[in-house]
Amino acid sequence: MRISSLAGARIAVAAAFFAQGFVFISLTTRLPRFLDRWGLDEVALSLLLLMMVLLAGVGSLVAERAAHRVGSAPMLRLGLGLMVVAVPAITLAPAVGFFVGGVALYGIALGLVDATSNMQAVDLEHQYGRPILPSSHGYWTTGGIIAAAIALATGHLSPAVGAFVAVVPAAIAFARFVPRVAAGADGAQGVDVAPGLTPTGGETQSLNPTPDAAPIPWKPIWLVGAGLVVFYMVDTTASTWGPVYLARSFDAPGNLVALATFPYLVTSIIVRLAGGQLVTRFGVVPLLRIGSVVACGALTLVALAPTWQVAVAGFTVLGAAVALVAPLSFSAAGRIAAGSAGSAAGGGTAGAPADGPAPEPDRARTDAVIARFNQFNYVGALLGAVLTGFVGADNLRLGFALPAVLVLALVPLAPAFARGALNRR
Repeated sequence: MRISSLAGARIAVAAAFFAQGFVFISLTTRLPRFLDRWGLDEVALSLLLLMMVLLAGVGSLVAERAAHRVGSAPMLRLGLGLMVVAVPAITLAPAVGFFVGGVALYGIALGLVDATSNMQAVDLEHQYGRPILPSSHGYWTTGGIIAAAIALATGHLSPAVGAFVAVVPAAIAFARFVPRVAAGADGAQGVDVAPGLTPTGGETQSLNPTPDAAPIPWKPIWLVGAGLVVFYMVDTTASTWGPVYLARSFDAPGNLVALATFPYLVTSIIVRLAGGQLVTRFGVVPLLRIGSVVACGALTLVALAPTWQVAVAGFTVLGAAVALVAPLSFSAAGRIAAGSAGSAAGGGTAGAPADGPAPEPDRARTDAVIARFNQFNYVGALLGAVLTGFVGADNLRLGFALPAVLVLALVPLAPAFARGALNRR
């Protein structure tokens, strides 16, 4: 199948995000079962997650280097293909060594898919000229919701049934609708291009930035990246430690521990799918600041919850409060990297059209920045997955109290997310 329209390319990108969310939540909701099966405690799990996060960073760096040569689409297929191998290795492992090896392989795949799916989504957003990152990340959440629902329905079964999860990335990795989204020099968009050729049939331009290109403004990217660190610290704490928290701090029924994740994802997708309209109407800065304060309250509720039902209510509110942070951060980084004109001040609306035409974004430059920016993801995941486990080794309530304080950093960081503007085509 040949992708010849932006709509087709957007479906392909949505499928990649869906697969990533489906696999990740399928594995994290089964963590309590894996811990029991292999006799691991919170500290051992923290070390295992540390390994996974570090290898995800390696995968993201590999994606950055390889995207210059072969484009992001082949590396996206590779990452999904590695998941097909990693998932059965984790769920069907006959010994703990195979389990650890599967987690390591999954870490590399996680980094590859994270980086390349966001590369393609950012490029699509530039071509559309309006915010689509929130809805793209919404498909990640959709996959997660379905995975959590399946985990709830099969919670009484052996963790080995989770091997079926590999079917989803397998279908997407080898399907032809996963495109290399490209924009040629002539402005053609959404065309599936053979390696080495532009849509007009000529040789591709060098993927390295031109010598006279403006330097990448890393300072504002670092500010946005700090916000992404905060989000993934909170998100990983909720998705990775939430089920464990319900199981060990409240002794919730084993088949219901996925409730730490399921309502969190449901409220998250509601906000993400409406994200484009919310940003246009209210602006980036107010949304992030209000979300930060609400998230602080939600995490406090989780940490002080007297029953597991109250903790689930806290996770539910938390999902809505932080839903837009990740997509808006990648969107902002992409705009800054592309050098889009204009700046959304204060509570302005990022995503509003800029005055006058803007130059075509440098695809290689943007891809490189997005891949490096994706590393902030793993810094946050490291804090959420590892630090939460160590701080809460004796009492997981303390592990949830830490992000409740740190999430307030989004209040002063919010204006950095509003820099630049998209240009409607």
